[in-house]
Amino acid sequence: MAADPVRIVYVEDDADNVYVLTRRLGRRGYDVTTASDGAAGIETVRTLKPALVLMDMSLPVLDGWEATRELRADPATRAIPIIALTAHAMAGDREKALGAGCDDFDTKPIELDRLLGKIQALLAR
Repeated sequence: MAADPVRIVYVEDDADNVYVLTRRLGRRGYDVTTASDGAAGIETVRTLKPALVLMDMSLPVLDGWEATRELRADPATRAIPIIALTAHAMAGDREKALGAGCDDFDTKPIELDRLLGKIQALLAR
């Protein structure tokens, strides 16, 4: 019997990014559920308890920084690994993401093999 697919919640407001990454991860066996803003992302993560979260940092309603802080403050979601995804590749952005509670950081445009390595490393913990 095949194992259940690993569930990932992808919080992203750009429809093109959602389409591309959801399809690419799905082809590799991941079950990806999306949310289009930080507040919806928090609720989706609390409901589904995924194995991992991919969090865009520039989101409407509630940005990824604050959404991550809220997930870390909640004992029910605190241990779920979060990878920050951002087009902001400025000096200090990685440290800011890790300081907000993200476990790792990746820049856009997404390089799939690099991101898959980070996902697999966090899931193996």
